[in-house]
Amino acid sequence: MTTPALLPLSGRRIPTLSTGTSSFPHHRATLRLSEKFILLLILSAFITLCFGAFFFLPDNSKHKRFDLGLEDVLIPHFDSPKEGKHASGQVVIHGQGGHDEHRHRAEEESLRDKIRADHERALQEAKEKLRKSREELRAEIQTEKTKVVEDLKKKDPGPRPLPPVPMPQVVGVNDGEPPEPDVKEKRDKIREMMKHAWDSYRQYGWGHNELKPIAKKGHSTNIFGNSQLGASIVDALDTLFIMGLQEEFKDGQEWIEQNLDFSIVSVFEVNIRFIGGLLAAYYLSGQEVFKMKAVQLAEKLIPAFNTPTGIPWAMVNLKTGVGRNWGWASAGSSILAEFGTLHMEFVHLTYLTGNPVYYQKVMHIRKLLAKMDRPNGLYPNYLNPRTGRWGQHHTSVGGLGDSFYEYLLKAWLMSDKTDTEARKTYDDAIEAIERHLIRKSNGGLTFIGEWKNGHLERKMGHLACFAGGMLALGADGSPDDKAGHYLQLGAEIAHTCHESYDRTVLKLGPEAFKFDSGLEAVAVRQNEKYYILRPEVIETYWYMWRFTHDPKYRQWGWEAAQAIDKYCRVSGGFSGVKDVYSSNPTYDDVQQSFFFAETLKYLYLLFSNDDLLPLETWVFNTEAHPLPVLHLGNITLPGSEPSQR
Repeated sequence: MTTPALLPLSGRRIPTLSTGTSSFPHHRATLRLSEKFILLLILSAFITLCFGAFFFLPDNSKHKRFDLGLEDVLIPHFDSPKEGKHASGQVVIHGQGGHDEHRHRAEEESLRDKIRADHERALQEAKEKLRKSREELRAEIQTEKTKVVEDLKKKDPGPRPLPPVPMPQVVGVNDGEPPEPDVKEKRDKIREMMKHAWDSYRQYGWGHNELKPIAKKGHSTNIFGNSQLGASIVDALDTLFIMGLQEEFKDGQEWIEQNLDFSIVSVFEVNIRFIGGLLAAYYLSGQEVFKMKAVQLAEKLIPAFNTPTGIPWAMVNLKTGVGRNWGWASAGSSILAEFGTLHMEFVHLTYLTGNPVYYQKVMHIRKLLAKMDRPNGLYPNYLNPRTGRWGQHHTSVGGLGDSFYEYLLKAWLMSDKTDTEARKTYDDAIEAIERHLIRKSNGGLTFIGEWKNGHLERKMGHLACFAGGMLALGADGSPDDKAGHYLQLGAEIAHTCHESYDRTVLKLGPEAFKFDSGLEAVAVRQNEKYYILRPEVIETYWYMWRFTHDPKYRQWGWEAAQAIDKYCRVSGGFSGVKDVYSSNPTYDDVQQSFFFAETLKYLYLLFSNDDLLPLETWVFNTEAHPLPVLHLGNITLPGSEPSQR
């Protein structure tokens, strides 16, 4: 599940456009001659001053020099002879004759000669530098940087070996071919769409986060926190694997082995896309490189949790460990769907590494939230990591809140249904959501609104459409024999979201749609009419198909696939469109990373047999990366307590 707008908003994502300007002026390639002369004059005066201070200050060897405590920094350290006082009060050197004093003077003189030679050499180097062009200087700087990197690599002993742990049960990782010829034909079409999207990215955007399929070049947005992380490669790996596209999978693996690197990142996006994607690729393929890369990256995220409350920052500099939050997020708050969407991946990290820190971090977040007051039983979307207080009272099952609720349910499922604390928290949250946010329109459509400042906004986002599948997934195990009720509620949400597609010209759903003023399941504002290859509606179709096998869900999914292929496909890949109500839409020119991870994967699974990634043994993270159920009945995770399970 994924969130766009103008900023990264949540468990679903928000593409943003980025612009860049050169940091160097173009009208001057080198310094003027007069400027060089002035710089040389200043440098010469400074060196002369330093030499004057050094040679013309009083020099009495009987008195200790450099008495500012800096002698170990300024000159090499010499062991001093022992000092004492004569009866007359004069300082004398015990046990040393004139020969030692002469040797000491000679050593100082030798040191002066060395310093003088160093200064002359530095002055000569400075003159030579000033004669060079900017291009030559840049080349020298790059050479030095490369040398430093190589030296660091030589000193780095490499990653620590991980402890051996039993591989979780991994079944249904390939095949799933349906027996019906017409269904197989549709599945093959989805595979062809994946191939077109991947080949285009491979040709025009390789190594970039995403692709601009119209401009046919790489694309990156600030939601990742860095320019080139290869998000599309990591997001696509497990989809390529289950589709049997092994050559493409190997290309992605080779890039990750050689190029995957990070600096400043979004903790949430890196966790669900990169760590989740790498872990899924490891479990599906058994290739150790994916596990090692996931662990190396996860270790660098830990400083993000260094806040007064333990609620992580949204962004962290992986080199310095400094964190910060999005400036637009309710006075510097952390976002519920971000800090609440870590549990699945972090539990697997503790399982694979034996390091309890990952499990402890996410359990601390759960305990802190359990102690807090919740208005009407609802979780606001913002929490201040410094004070531990809620920010703006805005509750949503769409952007900013969505995957928090999803991960409560999936923590229970992934634990082989032993994490009853997570299940109870999920059930309580869904009860409050049903009481305060879920309504039925005048036309009979069930929708999930948003709670803002004490009242319900009758608007539902595309992101919230994932909830139909979540409610169906959580139906089994519901309290008070309400399994049938929640399966039906999931079906009603699926129907409403299908209507939001069916009531557009392109048969693709808008970003958000309202239920008031006589309009139902229709976008009103222009900035809510776009479709950016989102997966949430198709995700719900797939879950509903798995639990009911009602053929209408395959039919609805095929309608969506045909519309994507007709209106979003271009020669350079697939692009989002800016107005689903226009018969001649314009493109947004972005092939989203999650199109590989989610949209095409859910469509492929929808037309596959249920034995491909069966839900009894796999749980999908919010980016649709499948992680195996951990049968923890006989295993205690490092750092866990029996009462927590």
